Amino acid sequence: MSALPKDCKPSVLCILALAALLAAAAGCSRTVAATTSPPLQVEVAEVQQRDVPVYKEWIGTLDGSVDADIKAEVAGYLTEQAYTEGTFVKKGQLLFQIDLRPFQAALDQAQGRLAQSQGQLEQARAELTQAEAGVAVAQANQRRVQLDVDRYTPLAQAQAITQQDLDNATQNNMAAKAQLQVAQAQVATSKAQITAALAAVEADKAAVETARINLGFTHLTSPIDGIPGIAQLQVGALVSPASGAITTVSTVDPIKVYFTVSEQEYIEYTRRFPTAEERQANNKRLELDLILADQSVYPLKGKFYFADRQVDVRTGAIRLAGLFPNPGNTLRPGQYGRVRTATQVQSGALLIPQQAVFDLQGTHQVAVVDNKNRVTIRAAALGDTVGNQWIVRQGVKPGERVIVEGLQKVRTGMVVDPKPVEAR
Repeated sequence: MSALPKDCKPSVLCILALAALLAAAAGCSRTVAATTSPPLQVEVAEVQQRDVPVYKEWIGTLDGSVDADIKAEVAGYLTEQAYTEGTFVKKGQLLFQIDLRPFQAALDQAQGRLAQSQGQLEQARAELTQAEAGVAVAQANQRRVQLDVDRYTPLAQAQAITQQDLDNATQNNMAAKAQLQVAQAQVATSKAQITAALAAVEADKAAVETARINLGFTHLTSPIDGIPGIAQLQVGALVSPASGAITTVSTVDPIKVYFTVSEQEYIEYTRRFPTAEERQANNKRLELDLILADQSVYPLKGKFYFADRQVDVRTGAIRLAGLFPNPGNTLRPGQYGRVRTATQVQSGALLIPQQAVFDLQGTHQVAVVDNKNRVTIRAAALGDTVGNQWIVRQGVKPGERVIVEGLQKVRTGMVVDPKPVEAR
């Protein structure tokens, strides 16, 4: 420094002093700026208290209210498919035709045998009539010769006639009795023939009816109104009772929805409605919603249908069913959806938005803003969800404000600038 000119030394000191002052001023300005930054702006919602229905949802599978398998009752070749797959059919409408020629021939043969047996029956009845007439003649002859015997006997004893006359009358009486027995045997034979002919007629009538039924089985018709599925066998296929279902017709209006609830839910339900009458009355009041795969809600309400007789030992759940109107046949068996219904009404429930709850190491917490805009982090005990809100059982009070947006930036004791979430 001794080498510097004398007039430079004060200038360097001045520059250093000025730099130090500027640095100090800058630090002071940052400190002032930091202490005067505005509070963090957050969005808050008030804790609401009201009576709310508690909804529950279950996964459901749609099925026809009636599913009728169309099967062949006789063996033969399919000659016609008379319906369009997937279109609505009426009860009794023809679906498939089996070759009917062998069955028509069998019916014709059975009817021929029936006509023959009926002819034999009429012949047996005519023979019976003839035999009964023979019996009547034989009885008349026997009575006449019996009178001769009765008249000749005292006369022979009085020797008014010869013994030969009495013997002739007696022989004639015995011959008349034999003829009567033969005629009576012929009547018995004719009656037996009629009995056999009647049995043959009844057997042939049964054969005709069987042949007619088998002929009818060649027409595979729909037993219900509904929608038939894809044909499993085509025209030309050989079908028989062992072939399985050719197609299935389902009644889809109303359509049935199966869903399962846990055993615990069922026990809770029976405790709330301990008698069969109470459960039946509540089931009639229940209205079911169906949430489809695209998250849309089916516009028509469903009704509870039945509960299965037992709990599935494999899953610990019981199967229930609901019925939904399906006038346009828009719902089809095999679809999946969610069944929702209000299981109970909770009085005075405290509600907060689901966004106001965050999870910290398995504990649900909320950030509450007091009347001085100071934040308090609290643990919250949650109940069921109602739409996009939680029911809070413990942790908040009616009218308090909870932070909905900005949760990640707050901590207990921080002062914030709360804005109502509706102001968005």
